[in-house]
Amino acid sequence: MTKFDEATQAIRVDETTYDVCLDPGYAIGGPLNGGYLMAVLLRAVVDASPHEHPVSTTVQFLKAPAPGPARVHVEQLKAGRTAAFTRATLVRDGVAHLEALVTTATLPTASSVSYSGRPPLAMPPLERCRRLPDPKPESGMTLNAQMELFFDPPTIGWLTGEPTGRPESRAYFRMAEPQDPDPFVLALAVDALPPVVFSAGARGWAPTVDLTWHLRALPAPGWLTLYGSGRLVADGWFDEEVEVWDSEGKLVAQSRQLARVGRG
Repeated sequence: MTKFDEATQAIRVDETTYDVCLDPGYAIGGPLNGGYLMAVLLRAVVDASPHEHPVSTTVQFLKAPAPGPARVHVEQLKAGRTAAFTRATLVRDGVAHLEALVTTATLPTASSVSYSGRPPLAMPPLERCRRLPDPKPESGMTLNAQMELFFDPPTIGWLTGEPTGRPESRAYFRMAEPQDPDPFVLALAVDALPPVVFSAGARGWAPTVDLTWHLRALPAPGWLTLYGSGRLVADGWFDEEVEVWDSEGKLVAQSRQLARVGRG
């Protein structure tokens, strides 16, 4: 079992209840990363489902939970031969922090593709991409140690005060501990990029309010490529869309979230 598998495991208490322990190693300046929280919740949902894969997940982030013991409550809404529908709630200290609707299905190992678009842009080779500087220990940015991100240089111009002015972020991604990507890693990956609004000139924590993501195919081993973009930054809100492509050039996940513009 990898560290990520251990940090996201859900232990069944009964048919509708799972014990989890939220790991402080997935924090972003204090709050836990939303993708990590989704992975925890999905472990319980998949275990309770007759199907193996979370193909569609919509999460409302009601409150940022602190690390420590928590529970996931699952309610099976409908289960059929091709898909099952589940409502899930992440509860910490008796308070609901995440509410989710999840559709599970069983995807084939080898996809049968009748049409596929192309990645939004050509990424530079990995050796021409850049890592972000290691955060200071007192920053509370523990998430960085759990994964590797190598960025398309223009999309981190905000580090030097030269943002592109467009909401965008692009990077190669993999877990820091060797691990082939799976649907739970993809849940983390769709929320792993710095907020795209940074490249539009904003700074500060940008809390996600709502996030929907779709698992389109099971990923091949190796690096994932993340393409993040936004369409509108206005009135203290922004949207962020992420596409995840695997090492074989296959689209494996798509997400869209609505978030608040942070205050730097």
